[in-house]
Formats: sequence, C-alpha cells, structure tokens
Amino acid sequence: MQHGPAVRRRKLGAELRALRSSAGLTSGEAARQVGWHQSKVSRIETGTSGVKPADVRLLLDAYGVADVQLRELLMVLAGSEDNDGRHHWWHAYRGVLPPTYRDFISLESQAGAMRTLETTVVPGLLQTPEYARAVTRAAVEGLSEERLDTLVEVRLARQDVLRADPPLELSAVLDEAVLRREVGGPDVMARQLERLVEAARLPQVRLQVLPFAAGAHIGVTGPFVILSFSSTSDLDVVVLDHLTSSLYLERKEDLQAYTEAFNALQIHALSPEDSLDFIAGTATGA
Repeated sequence: MQHGPAVRRRKLGAELRALRSSAGLTSGEAARQVGWHQSKVSRIETGTSGVKPADVRLLLDAYGVADVQLRELLMVLAGSEDNDGRHHWWHAYRGVLPPTYRDFISLESQAGAMRTLETTVVPGLLQTPEYARAVTRAAVEGLSEERLDTLVEVRLARQDVLRADPPLELSAVLDEAVLRREVGGPDVMARQLERLVEAARLPQVRLQVLPFAAGAHIGVTGPFVILSFSSTSDLDVVVLDHLTSSLYLERKEDLQAYTEAFNALQIHALSPEDSLDFIAGTATGA
C-alpha cells in the first residue's frame, strides 16, 4: 500500500520502462537518445524521483509512442498541462485540495472505467449539489462557507467524466444503507434518490443495490474503488479512502482480490432493473 504521489510516480516509471523495452532500447541507449545520464532514466523508471512532463514527452518520442490516449494519461501522471497550455482544471484548487485527492482526480479523469462499492454515502460522481454540501459539511468539521462552496464545486466538476467523449463507465454497488441514510433532510434525500434513478438510466452507468436481505457480504469491510484504464491495464489501481488520506493498492494480487470481490457483490446485488425499481420505491416510501 502506498499513498497517491508515490503510486503515481511508480506507475509512470513502470510504464515508461515497459515502453522502453518494447522499443528495444536499454536504459543507457534511451538516455543517450535524449541527452541524459543513464542514472536519470533509472531513477524515473523506479519512481525514486519525480519527472517533468517535458521529460516524459522526450522519452515517449524516443520510444516512438504514437497512442494519443496513452500519451495523455502518462502526461497527466507527470502533472502535465492540457494540450493548449492550460493546467488541468483541478490544478486551480491546489491550495484547497490535499495531494491525495488531487492525485485521485487526475487518475479518475483519465480512467476508462470505475467500479465502486459504497456502504455509507452516494458515490461522488452521482451526488446532487445539496447532498454533496451536506456530506462534506458532516465529514469535515469547521469548514467556512467559502471553503465548503469550493469543495462542492470540485465534487460537481468531477462529474464531467460521465459526460466526456468517451464517458467514464461507472459500475456501482450501493448498500441499502446508502439509500436509507437521510443526508441533508427529507427534501435533499428525495432529490438525491431521483438523481440516482436518472443516473441508472444512463448507458454508461450500471447501478445495483445490495439490500439488507442479502445479509453479510464481502463488502462489509468497507467501500473501495477500482480504477481501470483502457490504454493499459498495468495502471489499474484500487483506492481505499480513510479519514485523513487515501491508500492505493496496485499489486496484481490485490487487484485480482478486489475485482473478484466486486464481481461477487454484483451477483448478490439486485439486477440493474430491479435496483432501479428499488430506488424508485425508496424515493416514494414504498
């Protein structure tokens, strides 16, 4: 388990090492092509030192990497700017967001798919503004209204990944407690349940409810997120949120274990169609 920045450096380095090998170059040959010392290439590939976006671009050019999506993902991991020179939108919130949250957003923005188990609250990508405000206020004590507004703004901006081209594919399993816990009062919760019904009808969203009647299940240990990348599975990662930080699991054994757990949860959960009816029924008090 590692924290976000370390994982980001390691994953970037591992992918660059694989691309160098695919190009048939040794680290020394790669270094000579870009005018560096071999030790710099080694440090980048092992994740022991950071790397500038411009350096990543040099390496990708040297390795003949033409895949636009893969190049963009690796540039994001290096903290790059957009192609037109603008920083990615979350860079504007550097003074507000902790590094682990910024790292999560950067990975989320480039992921092709997200699988998530939620046991307490609605996933951030599906929250209404009012629900997001109530959850954030409860989770972080002593927030000023200005800071609260900013955090909610960030939460809503993240939801653009569901409207991107192509959109993020979201598969979410929600414990029934998520639907029953009244966050922000009856009116806020009613609108949030309506939003879930709307989201469940989107082609890029697969929403399933795990009812109380399912009994104990493998997800009782807590929520988790699996981020997957269409350009390369080597960057897939499991994210576990804690009160003050996030932890990233990246070993193949961990990814396999959480993938199998999520598959099992989907089997025990209601079907997407029955889940839609269940949410709608909860919203109307049925």
